[in-house]
Amino acid sequence: MAGEKKPKKGLNLNRMEMPRQDPKERIKNFNEVALGYTPEMAIAEAERCLQCKKPVCIDGCPAEVKIPEFIKLITEGKFVEASRKIKETNALPAVCGRVCPQEEQCEVLCVLHKKGAPVAIGRLERFVADYEAEVGAIEVPELPPRTGKRVAVVGSGPAGLTVAADLALMGHEVVIFEALHKAGGVLVYGIPEFRLPKAIVQREVDYIKKLGVKVVCDVVIGKTFTVDDLLNEEGFDAVFLGVGAGLPWFMDIPGENLNGVYSANEFLTRNNLMKAYLFPEYDTPIKVGRKVAVVGGGNVAMDAVRTALRLGAEEAHIVYRRSRAEMPAREEEIENAEAEGVIFDLLVNPVEILGDEKGWVKGMKCIRMELGEPDESGRRRPVPIEGSEFVMDVDMVVMAIGTGANPLVPSTTPDMETNRRGYIVADPETCKTTKKGVFAGGDIIRGSATVILAVGDGKKAARAIDHYLKTGEW
Repeated sequence: MAGEKKPKKGLNLNRMEMPRQDPKERIKNFNEVALGYTPEMAIAEAERCLQCKKPVCIDGCPAEVKIPEFIKLITEGKFVEASRKIKETNALPAVCGRVCPQEEQCEVLCVLHKKGAPVAIGRLERFVADYEAEVGAIEVPELPPRTGKRVAVVGSGPAGLTVAADLALMGHEVVIFEALHKAGGVLVYGIPEFRLPKAIVQREVDYIKKLGVKVVCDVVIGKTFTVDDLLNEEGFDAVFLGVGAGLPWFMDIPGENLNGVYSANEFLTRNNLMKAYLFPEYDTPIKVGRKVAVVGGGNVAMDAVRTALRLGAEEAHIVYRRSRAEMPAREEEIENAEAEGVIFDLLVNPVEILGDEKGWVKGMKCIRMELGEPDESGRRRPVPIEGSEFVMDVDMVVMAIGTGANPLVPSTTPDMETNRRGYIVADPETCKTTKKGVFAGGDIIRGSATVILAVGDGKKAARAIDHYLKTGEW
């Protein structure tokens, strides 16, 4: 590709590995698994960057981070400046450095990837964000004069936090309304402490508050206020809906109402947001089985099964109807689960959950599968093998097969269009909905996806909202 540098002969094509907690130790605690780079490691990894004249890695970053520029600052030992360079376009570097699937975004486009391992962009992002905080160097950029325009942001997940930060930096007054008692959305209720420490999320929220954004928790839009209330009675000039897709899906098989069957949402929310793993220090208890089956193969399934291990399960199984190659989870998370002793039951699908006379799970009837032709997702379709049914000895089941749109906001906003699956219809480039003055982004417009795609929506929406507020054009 024009403008790219070819890898130099003798260049180190192997990335600097990041230290992790030993698997035998980490399954006993909820501390972060990945321990982060040292300054020496970060510089060594940053020096692998070729500083391409036309850096295609940026094309893979929805947050529009100036990747070669922040990496060059690392090579010069300017770690704080590197973090601030990232924050020019991404207000959540410590979060994105941990949970963004860089291997499918920026890193897959890295020129070094053609010959060896790409530059560990995410690990470097995490390092500089953490370094800036550790040395107490977090600063708020100079803010422009206020425009007098007010924007309501519904939901404080990655899309909401991003749009709020960008609009504040454009001079608008922003208020975030969060339904839960703590800001962060899926970052606090969905992702476990061992993958994304909640103190890190709070640090990013605190930074956005310093930009002048007001965060109001315990407000349920659709109940406390409707979208029309925000526009017509509360004095907001525009509304952004970043409410996520938090409605759990179940398989609709017999036995799903038994005690001991959780949705991944409930199981993870109890542990992550309500801190059940610290009970009785915190008020929320959780009952964990001796043998736990988590149904699904995505990142949420990996989070749930690894959480079950840490809560004391003797056996923790992933039950997935396709093979390992089709698993949508990040490879890193699958490897972490394998190292921690998770048992993978692949090409297996539940058909019934079995209960005892007291209504508790005592087993799960499954059928073995084989892979047929690809379906609409591009993955090979799982086909049941007749006569292959068997019973798994489990006493707890977690359903982690996906989530859908909560109908609360759309149902109370009748003049805003949704699609047949209940997601809000929004322009993919501007995040405009069919209702004037209302924008939407993140999982509520596309279904469960990644943190970084939600961040990207927040950036697009901020530009579109700014244009709308300045011109009135819709």
